[in-house]
Amino acid sequence: MTLKIISAEEILFEGEAKSVTLPGAMGSFMVLDHHASLISTLTAGNIVYVTADGQEHTDEIGGGLVDVDNNVVSVCLY
Repeated sequence: MTLKIISAEEILFEGEAKSVTLPGAMGSFMVLDHHASLISTLTAGNIVYVTADGQEHTDEIGGGLVDVDNNVVSVCLY
């Protein structure tokens, strides 16, 4: 799947990912390849994602929104 993590100032990550774990308003959740479409708010916490080469990355966020559609995960940070 394609993961895009974007803030108002910059693109933090754009590329292929195997999984992404997000801090949702109702609890943490994981998105895998071909996940069902969804839109959710995000709270302060960590985004953890595994890139196509198997490396795990963690970014601390203050909140935002995520849109999952057609195997593209778009994270917009506050």
